[in-house]
Amino acid sequence: MDVAAYMAELGQQARAAAREVARSTTAVRNQALLATARALSAARTELVRANQKDLENGRANGLDDAMLDRLELTEARIDTMIEGLQQVAGLPDPVGEITDMTYRPSGIQVGKMRVPLGVIGIIYESRPNVTVEAASLCLKSGNATILRGGSEAIHSNQAIAACLATGLAEAGLPETAVQVVATTDRAAVGELITMPQYVDVIVPRGGKGLIERISRDARVPVIKHLDGVCHVYIDSHADPEKALKVAVNAKTHRYGTCNTMETLLVDEEIADDMLPLLAREFVAKGVELRGCERTRAVLPDVIAATEEDWHAEYLAPILAVRVVAGLEAAMDHINRYSSQHTESIITENYSRARRFLTEVDSSSVMVNASTRFADGFEYGLGAEIGISTDKLHARGPVGLEGLTSQKYVVFGDGHIRA
Repeated sequence: MDVAAYMAELGQQARAAAREVARSTTAVRNQALLATARALSAARTELVRANQKDLENGRANGLDDAMLDRLELTEARIDTMIEGLQQVAGLPDPVGEITDMTYRPSGIQVGKMRVPLGVIGIIYESRPNVTVEAASLCLKSGNATILRGGSEAIHSNQAIAACLATGLAEAGLPETAVQVVATTDRAAVGELITMPQYVDVIVPRGGKGLIERISRDARVPVIKHLDGVCHVYIDSHADPEKALKVAVNAKTHRYGTCNTMETLLVDEEIADDMLPLLAREFVAKGVELRGCERTRAVLPDVIAATEEDWHAEYLAPILAVRVVAGLEAAMDHINRYSSQHTESIITENYSRARRFLTEVDSSSVMVNASTRFADGFEYGLGAEIGISTDKLHARGPVGLEGLTSQKYVVFGDGHIRA
């Protein structure tokens, strides 16, 4: 296969389809989503059969148990994909919304209309259910999409693609509005991220290595985050009960997510009282603690933290702990070591909370709440395509609105500029 020619063809088809999807009505796009849900339900046998091929190949190629688990399409996961499509169909459609209409002194009215981005390329690994999640969000927001899943899920993704094509056709939309790359050649990724004439934005979903490569090589804007080095700071004005509850949840609710706390900061004024309480809870849950010298003075059994620990995204039951000399030192630490994902302060002092919200430069900043809330569903977005730690164009959890842009619209009645 000539990969460059193949990807250019996909790009041309996506660009043409994007115009049709953008001018379609909400009802038509919802019809496509619900028809896809029905197609998935009807194709359960084919989906499981295709997935078994991927699982067999994965075992033969030495994929570990965790990867095989992410790859597997069970009946429950098919049900979840169907439910997801139905939920996205029920979400408010941002496309076409006009806001901020104002009269100007000249008599014209000026406002902003929300419009699709165009063609979205999504590159992801392992989980075939991402094919449905990504396609549904792009379609609902009026975009066309090119999906490049991991080679380990090629048969599963192609089976899902057939269901998406059925749903699009039933709604009268071009099947090329959602295209799943059919080659496992890695050169396809290189082509996809260097086709600005066809692709408007790239969304990578996967490991740090994948995202670093795409960020480095892409000639198309990228919506992404690399790390989730999230912090919780327990202020000297914190309610101890709240602090304990939030810190334990932020770390132990789930270990392998990007919004899990990786570093805990404790004000030196309360360290002697709080650290033993925190340590007891974390040790009971099997969390390994790595602390600064001041922490180890209170908790001698804690492993000494190194400079690398302050940068670490463990994604494991390991927590770095540092005692800091107040709010200023806490914010200095966060702004130095944070990946600008999510940070939280536990305090009953309104002024300190306001300073933290204002001066900490991350995509989500919280007061008296667990970092685990940094999620599209929890924020009321319904679903998310990912989380962005960039400052342009979207920041934080990226839902339907993040897959759109705005253009100015002007209403006049024969007005001319004097």
